[in-house]
Amino acid sequence: MVHGMPRESLSEEDAPSRAGNSPYADYLAERAEILDHKWNLSEREGRDVGFEAALMDWAQLHRTAWRKARAK
Repeated sequence: MVHGMPRESLSEEDAPSRAGNSPYADYLAERAEILDHKWNLSEREGRDVGFEAALMDWAQLHRTAWRKARAK
């Protein structure tokens, strides 16, 4: 953990389920992936990279494959 930076995550009850993929459930699932990516980038860089930087990086590197896998 980067010093002083808590890991952002969804609680078990807030975690989106695959069943009944509503747009909101899709949003929550994608947000969880971005927050996890933010955590990993921040750990690697030793600082909080911020949500926007993590979002842009995740979208460029992972979004297309993640959405295809989620659609299956």
